Amino acid sequence: MIWPFKPRPTKQIARIEINGAIFSETRKNVLKALKIVKEKKFPALLLRIDSPGGTVADSQEIYEALKKLRKKVKVVASFGNISASGGVYIGVGAEYIVSNPGTITGSIGVILRGNNLERFLDKVGVSFKVIKSGPYKDILSFDRELTAEEQTILQEMINVSYQQFVNTVAQGRNLDVEKVKSFADGRIFTGQQALELGMVDRLGTEEDARRWAAELAGLNPDQAQCYTIEQPKPLWNRILSRNKSKSGLGVAIDWVKFELVTNGQPLWLYRP
Repeated sequence: MIWPFKPRPTKQIARIEINGAIFSETRKNVLKALKIVKEKKFPALLLRIDSPGGTVADSQEIYEALKKLRKKVKVVASFGNISASGGVYIGVGAEYIVSNPGTITGSIGVILRGNNLERFLDKVGVSFKVIKSGPYKDILSFDRELTAEEQTILQEMINVSYQQFVNTVAQGRNLDVEKVKSFADGRIFTGQQALELGMVDRLGTEEDARRWAAELAGLNPDQAQCYTIEQPKPLWNRILSRNKSKSGLGVAIDWVKFELVTNGQPLWLYRP
């Protein structure tokens, strides 16, 4: 039996928040949310970004998913307090970008860092014996300086990743690659400056971005509401949230967990 009536498209606008550093868990949650937007046939998506950046590949995967979603869904990004580096990478995956005048944005670039504790280890009398399969297997080891060859290898890798970033911004914002390179040197901008450079389309609030998304989808901006797609919280978190709403008390644990996991890493490839 075939149902004679076509389902009516939703009059709601999907909303996804990207807060804090962008890493693997962020990517997983955002990709799941984007899948829901597609399956539920939302006509528009409001992407709220408040992030200083994050890992390269995770930012790239979210960007690619947004590009695919744009074929069927109108996507407008809203930059919050800060949308820099990886936040910019994701943002240019939207069809349009709205930024507050005072938003901190930019920081287009890639950085690779390692720690050198060689002098400290010499003072305390600690040394390491290394057996390796190749000359570069312990590259960026914390107990010695980089060799000239290692420096060249890492710089070439960073240059390739940087060029990918520049090309993505140029493509996403319809800008000339050379123009992007002229300001893609790691510096940060205000939203006002970003508008003048062509990195964003309009200055405004998240509400302005919502109204624009509604208009693009052919909806009444005064009536179209946002439906925020969130990752389901574990039972314990839901109980804490419920108690917080009743007593004004609560425990914030999400980012503490993240800091403990990442703090001790000797190597971190990211867009800060």
